[in-house]
Amino acid sequence: MPVKINDSLPARKILESENIFVITEQRAAKQDIRPLRILVLNIMPTKIETETQLLRLLGNSAIQVEVKLLQTASYLSKNTPTSHLLDFYQVFEDVKGEFFDGLIITGAPVEQLDFEKVEYWQELCEIMEWAKTHVYSVLNICWGACAALYYYYGIKKHPLEQKLSGVFSHCVAEPLHPLVRGFDDVFLAPHSRNTTVLREDIEAHPDLKLLTYSDIAGVHIVSDIKGRSFFVTGHSEYDSTTLANEYFRDINRNLKPNIPCNYFPDDNPAKTPLNTWRSHANLLFTNWINLVYEGTPYDLTMLLGDENDWLMYYI
Repeated sequence: MPVKINDSLPARKILESENIFVITEQRAAKQDIRPLRILVLNIMPTKIETETQLLRLLGNSAIQVEVKLLQTASYLSKNTPTSHLLDFYQVFEDVKGEFFDGLIITGAPVEQLDFEKVEYWQELCEIMEWAKTHVYSVLNICWGACAALYYYYGIKKHPLEQKLSGVFSHCVAEPLHPLVRGFDDVFLAPHSRNTTVLREDIEAHPDLKLLTYSDIAGVHIVSDIKGRSFFVTGHSEYDSTTLANEYFRDINRNLKPNIPCNYFPDDNPAKTPLNTWRSHANLLFTNWINLVYEGTPYDLTMLLGDENDWLMYYI
């Protein structure tokens, strides 16, 4: 939650220069409070596991968050009970007339396909286009991040020689950006993917800003310059055993995967992995919720109007 202070308090400028979330009395007096509306487009095959991971992180805040779960209509999940999808999920047709403070687009196990060959690509494009006028902020994860970078900015994904799997050390490139507020200079985050985007492509685009990166895993978190759309190539939401489950799944499929890097103690799959990224995962999602809370209009229909009247820019 923001720190509410007197408008003229000397500490205000210091706190703001340190990127501490403060709100002045004048602004607080004009602010109406309501739950944040977050839409989650879950295109992971393990939907129940993924929704639980995301809800755990979204719930780590004093701000009320109202979550709706969305599935694709053009592709029906084969790994989630139909009863669960019918009870808890909607499709785009059900929500396209609504407005949301935030949208999360998850990863998906289709990264080795060309985007246009993905069965639900046209539907996803429609949702991403709709988000421009119906969602304040979008958080795109793993394949969802690559898809959004391609759709909005033409950034291409590139295949890796072997799957990138493990927990990697990352550095913060933009320490004053509100999404990485409070991050350590070096922190850990999991990755699990077969493709990547190139740092030089991100840095060459005038509308994108690289926030965090890894010398081994490469580009990690990217923001648009308006501080409204974010692209996370890793899986900070993963539970302690998710990478292990994927590793043993691939073993059973005879895919001969490498042992996830820096994950099992002593690189021994027989040992229980330790979670070394949980604190920064919570910080990432809490910062995003705070950023949305700070910038979103109370009346979400304003998203259809002149965004310069209310949208916060981080250039």
